[in-house]
Amino acid sequence: MEWLDEVQQKNRNKNQILFSKDCPLFDPLNSLLAQQNHRTIVLWALDLAEEAVHTLQANYPEDSRPADALAATRLWAAGKVKMPLAKKEILRCHGMAKELSSPADSALCHAIGQACGTVHTAGHALGFPIYELTAIVRRTGIENCRTAVEKRCCQYLEKLTEWQQKEPVYTGEWAKFLLK
Repeated sequence: MEWLDEVQQKNRNKNQILFSKDCPLFDPLNSLLAQQNHRTIVLWALDLAEEAVHTLQANYPEDSRPADALAATRLWAAGKVKMPLAKKEILRCHGMAKELSSPADSALCHAIGQACGTVHTAGHALGFPIYELTAIVRRTGIENCRTAVEKRCCQYLEKLTEWQQKEPVYTGEWAKFLLK
């Protein structure tokens, strides 16, 4: 099944999330993610989350929950705070999604939460693209989304390749559990 067919079917079924982790669109990204260490995936995911935080800050300048989740997660990844504090902020970001009337912005809140979750487990990595691409489709409409979605998938690969090269010389601090 072509990825757009799957998205159209999920939309007809009124699913909130329009992509699945098994979507063929993600095959190249899944292959590249499988080659990465946990730190590279965290750097990549938090970089992507930062972009989404900026988008939400522009739309909701009075609401700091996405930025708070990202900041707490960065501290967690650096070993400065423990998981419960970061988890609390991540859950607050997910909670914001339930309060928004914009399906695109709600999806971005969930995307940030998924990106932050990569600190706990690299398995959350695909969550960011699943939710962010859903946001793109919601914003552009299914009939106009192909170019934007496929371009963003290429950007995920480019950014992951960049972090794969940068991670060995990254000078930031890491929590002990991420050094294994």
